Amino acid sequence: MATRQKFRATTEFRRKRHFSESFKRKKVSEIEKKITTIAEVSREYDVSRNAIHNWIYQHSITKKKGVRFIVESESDTRKIIELRNRIADLERLVGQKQITIEFMEKVIDIAEDMYQVDIKKKLGTKPFSGTGSTEK
Repeated sequence: MATRQKFRATTEFRRKRHFSESFKRKKVSEIEKKITTIAEVSREYDVSRNAIHNWIYQHSITKKKGVRFIVESESDTRKIIELRNRIADLERLVGQKQITIEFMEKVIDIAEDMYQVDIKKKLGTKPFSGTGSTEK
């Protein structure tokens, strides 16, 4: 692929520059197949985004078939993907914590049976008041 330096040109030269129809079709196809984005093509070949949108309008297969072409902001798509990944990570973490809790409960049950000591708080016990006085 050509580098940006190769296509970097003065404003005057850019106005006179023309891209072949096959090049435009190829880039439109890549954009439609999500191989590249409009922003990447714009930066790579130093072409305005408006020009690329015109290429899409002229050479798009979906436009000619009457299919609606939904242009979604790349940042929105990436945010959605990142949020889905974050949700998956959090669900994994919750699962790990649940396993830890169940393990700890099992250890407490075994310790209670082994040492005949009531470790867990049982229902109906009086909470500690913290006043230091004993009531009978």
